[in-house]
Amino acid sequence: MRNFAIMLAPVLMLGMLRGQDKPAVPETPSGPLETAIIHVKALDENSFDRLFRLLKVFDAKISADNQLRTILVYGRPNEVAQIRHVIEELDRPGSEATFGRNVQMTLTFLRCSTKAPATPKALPADLESVAKQLMSATQYKDIALWEVLPLHLQEGRITTETLRLPRGAESPDLHSPEPPTASIRIRPDAVYSKDQTRYIRFEQLNVNIKIPFYTGNAQAGQWNFSNVNLETTGDFAEGQKTVLGKLSGLDDESAIFIVVALKVLD
Repeated sequence: MRNFAIMLAPVLMLGMLRGQDKPAVPETPSGPLETAIIHVKALDENSFDRLFRLLKVFDAKISADNQLRTILVYGRPNEVAQIRHVIEELDRPGSEATFGRNVQMTLTFLRCSTKAPATPKALPADLESVAKQLMSATQYKDIALWEVLPLHLQEGRITTETLRLPRGAESPDLHSPEPPTASIRIRPDAVYSKDQTRYIRFEQLNVNIKIPFYTGNAQAGQWNFSNVNLETTGDFAEGQKTVLGKLSGLDDESAIFIVVALKVLD
C-alpha cells in the first residue's frame, strides 16, 4: 500500500501541472470579441455625429473619428454584424440619419402641495393616473395642472423655448410685476427600437423655472426671484407619460413636477 501511494503521487502532481498549463477561459454566447473598422461615406458632419450617438444603444465599445470618417467597433461578432448593418442602412443619401426624425414632445407642469385642497382640482383624464402615482409615492396631496407645452423637436438638433407660466389665484406670485417663466433647452440624440417599443434618447434636457416671490410688502414691489432647475438625460419610451423629476417650490410644502410624453412623427 505504501509503494502504491508513492507511485500515485507523481501521477497526481503531473495531472495538476497539466491542468495549470491551460487555464479555463470563460465562454461567451456569441464567440470571442472582435474589432471592426467601418468607413462612413455618404453622411455629412452633423449626420455622422447623429449616427455615432445612435450606435451607443449597443453594448459594444464604439469610438468614432469624424475627420477620418471611420467608426471603430469592439464587441461580440453578432453585435459587430448588427452595427455594420445599421451603418450600411443609414450611410446613404436620404436616409433617416441624414435628416433626423421629427419628434412631438409634450411637457406638462404640475404644481403640487402637501396641504390637502379644500376642493379637489379636476385633472385631464390622461393625467389622473400620474397624479395617483405621485400622491402614493410622495407626501403631496394637492396635484394641480399648471401648464401644458407642446414642442416640435428634430433628432440631433437643439430646441430652445421660453414660456410664460400662468399666475395662479392661490399662488404667491399673483401680484408680482413679472409672471413666472420657464426656459427650456432640449436635444433628442437618437430614436431607436427595442422589444417592439420605440425610445428617444436625450443627452440634454434642461428646464429652468424662474418664480417671483415677495420679500416684504408685495404691494410695495419688494419682489425677488427664485430659480429652480431640472437637468436630466435618458431614454424615454414613446407613448408613455414619464415624470422627469421634481423641482423645489418656494417653500417646504410645495414642489413642481414635470411630465413628458413623446411621439415620433413618421
